[in-house]
Amino acid sequence: MTTAPIADRLAALRERLAAASLLSGRAPDAVTLCAVSKTFPPDAIAAAIAAGQSVFGESRVQEALTKIPLFPASLHWHFIGHLQSNKIRKILPLTHLVHTLDSLDLARHFSRIASELNLTARCLLQVNIARDDAKFGLDPDATEPALTEILALPNLSIAGLMTIPALTDSADAARPHFARLRDLRDRLAASSGLPLPELSMGMSGDWEAAVAEGATIVRIGSAIFGDR
Repeated sequence: MTTAPIADRLAALRERLAAASLLSGRAPDAVTLCAVSKTFPPDAIAAAIAAGQSVFGESRVQEALTKIPLFPASLHWHFIGHLQSNKIRKILPLTHLVHTLDSLDLARHFSRIASELNLTARCLLQVNIARDDAKFGLDPDATEPALTEILALPNLSIAGLMTIPALTDSADAARPHFARLRDLRDRLAASSGLPLPELSMGMSGDWEAAVAEGATIVRIGSAIFGDR
């Protein structure tokens, strides 16, 4: 894998992302590009870093533990995969944002372990907005009461919401799911008094629809690194 294709893909993607942000009525740099580097080797990540990328996403704990120490501490690593409670202690000190806080029970584990490590766990609530049995996440109707309990836990900071929509044939079909997550975030922000600024939604095939509906973080892998 050579540097040039990754650099070229990143440059083209950043142009499209800036344009999509402007179309949504926001600044061109309003959306964070999280380069999903799971399964890709360190040299691919290094190529992306050389092209100016600084935010990366991993979804497997053991892979993240192997890769993250290889790179400068100035990078921001997001954990975007389903996380078992017995892996929190390993991943928490290495990541800046966990996208997949998907239950009240997991939140309690995060709070306890973060307190023991003298850290604050910055997380997104994962919402199963489509109520898809194949996906993890809080039921939309259970999110508000769960958030109320989670906000009472120490050493835990909720920055917003995340979703993975049901598998669809087109980005247009995914767009209503993104709109529902944005609406839910707005309601939760109003009821809780927290800004909940982050909306992590949109991947390589549908990120433009997600940006149009208010995404602040898009998780893109193959459009940067190529096919897995």
